[in-house]
Amino acid sequence: MEDKKRQITINDARMNITFKAQDEAKLVASDIEPRSPFSSHLTDPIKDLFHELDEMVGLEKVKSLIYEIYALLQIEKLRTEVNLKANTHVYHMVFKGNPGTGKTTVARIVAKLFQRMGVLSKGHLIEVERADLVGEYIGHTAQKTRDLVKKALGGILFIDEAYSLARGGDKDFGKEAIDCLVKMMEDKHEDLIIILAGYPDEMDMLLDSNTGLPSRFPIKIEFSDYTVDELVLIAAKMAGERDYTLTSETIEKLKLIILDEIIDETVFSNARFVRNIIEKSIRHQAVRLMGRPIKPTRQELMTILPRDILEADEIQTVKSAIS
Repeated sequence: MEDKKRQITINDARMNITFKAQDEAKLVASDIEPRSPFSSHLTDPIKDLFHELDEMVGLEKVKSLIYEIYALLQIEKLRTEVNLKANTHVYHMVFKGNPGTGKTTVARIVAKLFQRMGVLSKGHLIEVERADLVGEYIGHTAQKTRDLVKKALGGILFIDEAYSLARGGDKDFGKEAIDCLVKMMEDKHEDLIIILAGYPDEMDMLLDSNTGLPSRFPIKIEFSDYTVDELVLIAAKMAGERDYTLTSETIEKLKLIILDEIIDETVFSNARFVRNIIEKSIRHQAVRLMGRPIKPTRQELMTILPRDILEADEIQTVKSAIS
């Protein structure tokens, strides 16, 4: 009975999809114009960063908060110029969201923004996970953590799946890493920003595990899941950036695959899943064209057909590749 209800749900959802295929098939990265509310105030070193941010699909709440941070930094500069008090702000952040929602990409943009605004001296990003911070014996974790913080000085230390540091309990070395990070944040606060990233619920548990963490990470950004249309747009952009185009029928098939995954509650809202579909489709297209006796035309070399898109029995391979 449950399977029958699910099938009805899928069919109803499919019937409600409006396919804007011809327009979507032509989408490439250059089709999206920057939407920054501060466009008229952006200086040349900043414009390209906001263009890069605005080109990212969706993430409207994320973009708005980054614009707020930029506005605050700019106003603080103007206040200083007219001898008003320059306030000290803490910019450590928590990024909460599912995999493939743009957290690392946004972190790189933020690092460059802070460097160009004079908050950070270098603006580089050091991306680490639990294994990079946690040692194998007492004292080893603190040393590894201090070394990575020193390496990140002048930029951002981005800790992915940061919640894993709190999973082992009080005797786990992950707690030692958290304690060391808290101390280093105080000692090196003038030229270091730390971003903790991971699944929403797990990140809430991490913040609850240490009473000192929430106040030290005042900026919390939620990366919402992508919609079906946003995932299709991401696919079209990925294809366009590689000089490939998706036919209307290809987009229709892609939408149905994504919709099935969202309803099935597996790998939903995941841009990595879409990227792997596009990359495998490009390989399928290559095999299809090489199997023909005649040389393909330029248009044929660019076109991804429905038959190039994954079949149902290949979806599990894509899931395994990103898990």
